Amino acid sequence: MMKHFVLMLFTGGIIYLTLGSSITLAKIGYAVHYSDKYQGRKTANGEVFDQSNLTAAHNEFPYGTLVKVTNLENNRSIVVKINDRMAPHNNNIIDVTKRAAAELGFIKKGRVHVNLEAVK
Repeated sequence: MMKHFVLMLFTGGIIYLTLGSSITLAKIGYAVHYSDKYQGRKTANGEVFDQSNLTAAHNEFPYGTLVKVTNLENNRSIVVKINDRMAPHNNNIIDVTKRAAAELGFIKKGRVHVNLEAVK
């Protein structure tokens, strides 16, 4: 009986490590871009915020994580570096710089449906 229990725990652990990690690394939700009022201010990790960089705020990915952001309306993708946090009750999943929003094609729209995937 104990042998089967240990085998089940081991198998469950392997399944979690292979499937669970990939499931938690992809997220779908809305992206917005930062307001200009943050230009030059410090981000949550201490970097100076610059709208011309490809950076973003996210509440779960660790600082320094490279995240592929795909605009689900036009299929454009870019990679941003997480260097900031959003307000705790934000309804969006990511805030990106204006440069990132322009490259994703939603600078004028302001908000867009995106998919996020951790790259590194």
